[in-house]
Amino acid sequence: MKVAAVLKNKGRRVVTVHPEATIDAIVHRLKLERIGAVVVSTNGETIAGILSERDVVMALAKNGADTLELRARDLMTREVVTCRPEDSVQSVMIKMSHGRIRHLPVVEDGRLMGIVSIGDVVKNRLEEVELEANVLRDAYLAAH
Repeated sequence: MKVAAVLKNKGRRVVTVHPEATIDAIVHRLKLERIGAVVVSTNGETIAGILSERDVVMALAKNGADTLELRARDLMTREVVTCRPEDSVQSVMIKMSHGRIRHLPVVEDGRLMGIVSIGDVVKNRLEEVELEANVLRDAYLAAH
C-alpha cells in the first residue's frame, strides 16, 4: 500500500504554524487538535520545519517555563524527513523506525500534501494483516 492511500483514508489536512508562533500558543493548538506535531510554514505549502510535543518537552526540561515564550523557529527541527505519496507504507515504517520519527510530512513537487503519523501507519498495517488473515481463512474454508 502507498502513502497516498493512507492520506485518502485520513485526509490531507495538516496543522501548520508560522515560525513566529509562540510555544505557548503551539502547545494549546496541539491540545486542541489532539495531535503530536505541527508543520512550521510561512505559507502552508512549503516546510520550514516541524515541531513535536517531544521537542517542547525537551526544551521545558532544559529551559523551564521560559520555553513557553520561545517561538516555533527556536525549537523546530529544520532538516525535516519527509515522504512522498508514492512511497510504500512499509518504507515509511522503516524510515520512522530508523529515525525514531513519529510524524512524516508528505511532500510532492516541493508542496506539503499531508502528514502521516506512526499511528496512521500502524493502523494501516493492522488493517492489511486483518485482510490477509480473512483471505487466508476464506481460502482454507473453501478448500475444506
